[in-house]
Amino acid sequence: MKKHSEKALAAVTWAAAIVTLGTLAFLILFILVRGIPNLKPSLFALEYTSENVSLLPPLIATAQITLFALLIAVPLGVFSAIYLAEYAKRGSKIVKLIRVTAETLSGIPSIVYGLFGFLFFVSALKWGYSVLAGTFTLSIMILPLILRASEEALQAVPDTYREASFGIGAGRLRTVFRVVLPSATPGILTGVILAIGRIVGETAALIYTAGTVAQIPPDAMASARTLSVHMYALSNEGLYMSESYATAVVLLALVAGINALSSLIAKRIGRKARP
Repeated sequence: MKKHSEKALAAVTWAAAIVTLGTLAFLILFILVRGIPNLKPSLFALEYTSENVSLLPPLIATAQITLFALLIAVPLGVFSAIYLAEYAKRGSKIVKLIRVTAETLSGIPSIVYGLFGFLFFVSALKWGYSVLAGTFTLSIMILPLILRASEEALQAVPDTYREASFGIGAGRLRTVFRVVLPSATPGILTGVILAIGRIVGETAALIYTAGTVAQIPPDAMASARTLSVHMYALSNEGLYMSESYATAVVLLALVAGINALSSLIAKRIGRKARP
């Protein structure tokens, strides 16, 4: 009876894996088949017009917003995680409350963040539809994700590393930044990769904060659209479906490239951090 149940569970596991991988392969092939034939030089023109429907300005805006959001959210998330994992009293009610709050915020729909960003950054602070408003909204949105991923990575570091560092006379601060943090860096980068994926694929929050102007933003107070918003705008109009599929190919390649580069960096850091 036990062998039959194990075989049944193994079959269900394999079936789920095959369905998941098959669905992923189908989506990727569908995007590539529809999008690659529509890639043309005019899509990478420096200035957007209704004739070329260039995706270069949204691509540059995507890079800017992603970089600025990470510069805000990563230090806050990592240092908060260091406090929770290394300095706060274990089992504290405040720590538990922070963790529950972070997990709750991670599950909030992005459109709620967009409405908050519109009411606070766009209207209350009078920033208008701008890269700055979109950046702060996205940084708030990805902060819980980076916080929880960083905290789990820090907690996964064996206590023997800390004890060995304390044993040779190192203080807590030196131990955290010279021993614990390097060992947890691959896990932290995993959270950063997930955050980048969420930023690049975000649409609802940016429509309400950054706007939909297809231009290279001259400054942080200018409106701009990211690749995902650009693709949504083109498909919503119904006149540029071919260009929309081409944009999806570029977006897919961008995410895949970022993930590959981040994984390579995480592996190298992980090798250096091994005792």
